[in-house]
Amino acid sequence: MSVYDFTATTKGGAEKSLADYRGKVLLIVNTASKCGFTPQFDELQKLYTTYKDRGFEVLGFPCNQFAGQEPGSNDEVQQFCKFNYGVTFTVFGKGDVRGETAQPLFKYLTAQKKFEGFDMNHPVGPKLLEALQQNFPEYLEGDGIKWNFTKFLIDRNGEVVARFEPTTTPAAIAPAIEKLL
Repeated sequence: MSVYDFTATTKGGAEKSLADYRGKVLLIVNTASKCGFTPQFDELQKLYTTYKDRGFEVLGFPCNQFAGQEPGSNDEVQQFCKFNYGVTFTVFGKGDVRGETAQPLFKYLTAQKKFEGFDMNHPVGPKLLEALQQNFPEYLEGDGIKWNFTKFLIDRNGEVVARFEPTTTPAAIAPAIEKLL
C-alpha cells in the first residue's frame, strides 16, 4: 500500500486519485487559515516554487478540527491562500485529519509515521504542548495529528519517509526534499 491507493476531495467536491502524483516527491500538509502556524504557507509556497520543476508537489489539506481555525468555505480557504500567501500548489477541500472521521489518507499517514514529539527548541514548542495538555489532552494520545501544519514527506514511490510536526518549519525540510529529488 502507498499514498497512491488513496483519493482526496478537491475544492469542488470531486474525488482525485493520488496516483495522479505517481513518481513525484510529495509534501502532504494539514492546514488552517487562522492558526499561529499559518505563515508557514509562505515557506510551503517557496518550497513548491523552488522544486516543482524537479518533480515536487505540496498538497494542502485544510482542516477545522483544531480550535476551529479553518472556519471558511472551500472557496474562502482557496482565496485566503492565494491572496495572502500567493499559494499556487494544490489545496484540497476541507476535511478531518484525526479521529474516527479522519480522511483515510491521514489514517494511513499517521499509521506509517508515529508522533515523536514537538521540537521544544522552537519558540512555540513548549507553548503548544502546554496548550494541548490544558485544553485538548486527548490530542496527545496516540499517533494522530496533534495540530495544524503537520507535514508528511512522501518519496517517488508513494512511501511515507518522514513526519514533521508543526514546530518544524517547511524551510527546515528542504534538505530532506533534496535527497529525494
